Amino acid sequence: MTTKEFEFKGLTIGGFGMILLILIMIGASVGSFFYDPESLGLYIFLRVVAFIVLVSSFISFGGFMMLEPNEARALVFFGKYVGTFSKTGLYWVNPFLSAKKVSLRARNLDVPPIKVNDKIGNPILIGLVLVWKLKDTYKALFEIDSQTMAMVGGTPGQANLVVTVASRMAAFENFVKVQSDAALRQVAGLYAYDNSEVNGTEITLRSDGTEVNDELVKKLNERLAMAGMEVIEARINYLAYAPEIAAVMLRRQQASAIITAREKIVEGAVSMVKMALNKLSDEEIVELDEEKKAAMVSNLLVVLCADEAAQPIVNTGTLNH
Repeated sequence: MTTKEFEFKGLTIGGFGMILLILIMIGASVGSFFYDPESLGLYIFLRVVAFIVLVSSFISFGGFMMLEPNEARALVFFGKYVGTFSKTGLYWVNPFLSAKKVSLRARNLDVPPIKVNDKIGNPILIGLVLVWKLKDTYKALFEIDSQTMAMVGGTPGQANLVVTVASRMAAFENFVKVQSDAALRQVAGLYAYDNSEVNGTEITLRSDGTEVNDELVKKLNERLAMAGMEVIEARINYLAYAPEIAAVMLRRQQASAIITAREKIVEGAVSMVKMALNKLSDEEIVELDEEKKAAMVSNLLVVLCADEAAQPIVNTGTLNH
């Protein structure tokens, strides 16, 4: 997207040099009041010039700006945007310029979990944490109504309203929070909670965190571009089924875990039975016909796959009776 932001190109003077110049102007104007020329015309002229210089000196104090790293001020001259000032240090500019100070530092935002429906339609609770910062001061201050949102104490038009840097940044944060909520709902609806109801290769919220987070950053930046804000990182930090289906989904997960465990047990039991039969045959310990082998396989599988320990039964007979 195109931007209307540009660097301030107006008159800029170093702050310390301007302080010295103003002090000299004040000293000269005050000293002129103690000079008493013989000519009345010269007396009046000197007094008028001294008064103008003195008033101008005090007005000039309003032109000082001091910025720390990653701070900026959008300068406005009687309603017209004239550029963004971002030089670090103490400087002096036209005192009739209105400066709107903002912070360009990165900020954290923890979005509380919200209830949404995933791709399958299951209600889930999902939350995220993101890192964002201002990228375009013009869009942040003039493309959205950040001034009204930052006002403290009432509605626009009241004389006691104060717009501070903190309140302005809080307004930006609230804008990011609302858009983050909308983006999170959109992204959560694109994926299933897990792969129990979808193809195993499909991206899910639980198993493919990196891909989901990247998609979340993309959607957030699309929504916040109009406001001159940029999301550096976004991560899902809370994910769970909604309370109304949590118990049912827990039983389903338990059943799935039991089935998986049983498959492993049966696989291991079959391998052990095969090994036992091969050992008996190779070492010629005992000869078993097909009926005896079937009975032995059945008994071994029951013992190996049972949940409880088997009770031994001593066979005092013979295998060939």
